[in-house]
This record gives sequence, C-alpha cells and structure tokens, in this order.
Amino acid sequence: MLKRIQRLLRHRWHDAATLQRALSPAALDHLTQRVRASEQRHSGEIRIYIEAGLPTSYLWRRDALPGIIRQRALTLFGKLRVWDTEHNNGVLIYLLLAERAIEIVADRGLDRQLSLQDWQALIARMRAAFRAGRFEDGLTQALEEISALQVQHFALAAGDANPNELPDAPVMGAS
Repeated sequence: MLKRIQRLLRHRWHDAATLQRALSPAALDHLTQRVRASEQRHSGEIRIYIEAGLPTSYLWRRDALPGIIRQRALTLFGKLRVWDTEHNNGVLIYLLLAERAIEIVADRGLDRQLSLQDWQALIARMRAAFRAGRFEDGLTQALEEISALQVQHFALAAGDANPNELPDAPVMGAS
C-alpha cells in the first residue's frame, strides 16, 4: 500500500509544467513538422503522446509498473486510433515522464517486420538522449529511425500521396 501511495504522489508531482520543461512549444512545432515530413515518404502514420503522470485509475492497480505502463500505451494506441490506418502500419511513441518510461506500439503491419530486439534498441537510443535532458533530440532520432523503417517496408510509389489519416502534432497529457 505504501508503494502505491508513493507512486501516486510521484505521478501527481509531475504536471503540465513538467511537460513544458521537457518540450517547449517550439520543440513541439518542430516535432509536428518532422512527423508531417516523414509521412510524405511512406504510407504509415506516427503519433507521439507525452504524459507527465498516469491517471489515478492506473496508479491504484496492483500490477507491476512495467505492465501498467504498457497497458496505458496500448489504451492510448486505441484511443488515438493509431490502429485504424489503411495499411495497419501506425506507430505510437509514448513517454511517461514520471517514470522516465518509453513505450513504442506499432500496428501489426509494421510490427511483424521487426523483432523485439529492434524495438528495444531504438528505445535504448531514445533513453540515452532523454537521460541527458535532450527530449527533442531523442524524439527526433526515434522519428528518423521509425521513418526509415516505414520507408523500407511501406514506401510510397512515385506519384502516390499518403492521405493524412491522423493528426501530426504530439499530444501532451498532464493527467
């Protein structure tokens, strides 16, 4: 019980100000432009969701924290409709600042092209940038890598266009 209360306090401590310290409005604009540019090269959709802390309903669960964080990312993958793309190749990059956690959820079209180790390596590179306080750099690097994977497996043919099925701007959730 004490651990859950400590977890609750840690997550309530992180708020909208935490999000703004991690990524300025200019950084969010840069990331939006990078997502938009990426989606001009392939048929996939990429969403970024950055959350200061988990909603209280997640914090009271008795499950292990990594499982709770993964479940939150999967829930957001559905809520943001990342799964609902024409080629089943949407990707969600989820950051939980209170736990310094990163989850990447890829729809089945792209996920079947890569191994768990490929995704873990990408996350490890993001984590290194985040530890140094370089959130925009870490997200930019991840976007570039995910874009390269999307182009490798789902490149647009000459003259094709990718209709923008989902918004490009990162979502900031303070809970």
